[in-house]
This record gives sequence, structure tokens and C-alpha cells, in this order.
Amino acid sequence: MRKSRRAGYTLFQLLILLALVLLLLGMLFPALHKVQVVSKLTQSQNHLKNLGIALHNHNDAQGFLPPGVDAQHFSATVKLLPYIEQDAVYRSIDLKKSIDDPDNAKMRGVRIKILESPRDPIEQVNAKWGPTNYLYNDKVFFLDSKARIPGSFPDGLSNTIVTGETLKGDGGTKPVTVLRQHVQLSKDALKGIKPDAGVTPWKDGKSIVGDRCASWMDGRFLQGTFNGALRLNDSQPDVSCAGAGGVSTLRSLDDIILVGLGDGAVRTVSAKRLSLKTLQYALDPADGMVLGDDW
Repeated sequence: MRKSRRAGYTLFQLLILLALVLLLLGMLFPALHKVQVVSKLTQSQNHLKNLGIALHNHNDAQGFLPPGVDAQHFSATVKLLPYIEQDAVYRSIDLKKSIDDPDNAKMRGVRIKILESPRDPIEQVNAKWGPTNYLYNDKVFFLDSKARIPGSFPDGLSNTIVTGETLKGDGGTKPVTVLRQHVQLSKDALKGIKPDAGVTPWKDGKSIVGDRCASWMDGRFLQGTFNGALRLNDSQPDVSCAGAGGVSTLRSLDDIILVGLGDGAVRTVSAKRLSLKTLQYALDPADGMVLGDDW
């Protein structure tokens, strides 16, 4: 009796099969990437929404919004901790001592998921500090401020940016990219500062730091607040004048910028489309200006 022989695949057939598999994978990966991008965007939007709800809850409970920074340099986020399910962390912070005090070191290192954007691949600026990706508008949140809802928003809550997502620094001290590094000047440089204040130091490679958003506990400029003196994703560098103020904007790895509004809504805006004028109108809660068509 003759045994039947099983037909095998020829080399040509194997190559065709391999080509089909690669083609399918090539079609699948972009789709998976798109799903991941949308998922991360949605997560970050939810983080901003939760911060918006916390701001309203703080306002309802205390009669005002938390200050952007206080005498001990604590951020608005610190005062919001009880409203974002972080009451234990809040009660463990010694608010009578500086954020830099050794007694606050342990809490300073706590990482809080709601404060970190999944859209930013850099997780921490400093391994000992819990970072953030969300800054507060310094026209509403400033030193010992006590803005109130709705009284401090004559232009309307839905027309005012209160928070925004940005990129963390990478700890670098060389001018690699304005997305991660900025210029650090003295506090005296704040008087009469102009939007291009960081251009020359950046070109010269001087006074460069990469510690933006290094600590959620820190309320100083570019740690807890921003001011929109530059266009979104501007090519000019941000500038911090010893944390007292400066020049800044919101930054992302793509054209999408997320902002939280005074009414608690979260808006997606285009960095390329939104003009500097409209951005600044949206940041000022009481300028009486109508937002442009690019809003």
C-alpha cells in the first residue's frame, strides 16, 4: 500500500503568506496607535475635569478658590488635595513650614495619578518629587489670591481658562528644546519683562533649566502657574524670574492643547490655530473682550 504524502508549502507560498501577515500588521498598528492616542487624551481630559470639580467644591466650602501660591510656596493643588481624595496626604503636610523643609520631603515625593498626564512620556523631573502636568492661570491664581466663583469672573466662567495641560521638564541644563527646558532669570528681571526675554540667554546657552512642573506641591511660576505671554507651543522659550513670574505658555508634543474652563468644562484647542490675542483674552477673567472665531 502506498502512503499518501502531505503537500507542503512552497517557498513562494510562504513568502506570500508572510507578506499578507506584514500587510495586516501594517494596517493594525496605526489603528492601535490611534486608539492609544485617543485613550490618553480622554484620561487627561478627565484629570482636568476632576480638578475643575475640585475647584468648585473648594469654592463652595471655603467661599473662594485656593491661592495660586502662598508665603510658603504651596500650590493651589495642595489646597485641593482634600477634594481629589488625597486628604491623608494633605493632613501630612506641614503648611507652616516651607515646601522645601525636610519635614515635607516625604509628602513632596508622593505621586498622584490625577496630576500626571499620560500624554507626557516623561514621568518625573526629579525622582524625589511628585510631578504635575497641570498649571493654573496666574491671572486667577496668584500670591495669596482669593478669587471667587462667580464674582471674579465677569467675562463668564465658560470664557475663562483656569487650568491647562503642559509638558514637564526633563531636568536638562542645555538648550535642547523649549518643550522641556526654559530660562531661569533673577527676580529683578521681572520688572518690564518682554515676551522675548529668554531668546538671547537661550541662544547663548545660559541660565537654562529643565524643571518645569517638577513638583505639584510648588506653586511658583512654571511649577504651579503659567501666564500665556507666548503663543501655545511657541518657539520662544519660557522664562521664570526666580518663580515670581515671567513668560510662559502651554506646551504639548502635538497640536492639541487641553485647557480647563471656569465652569468645569475641558476644551481642546489647536496650538496652531489659536491666536495669542484670543489666548490672552481667554486667560483674563475680567477684560471684557470677546473671544475670536479661533476659540
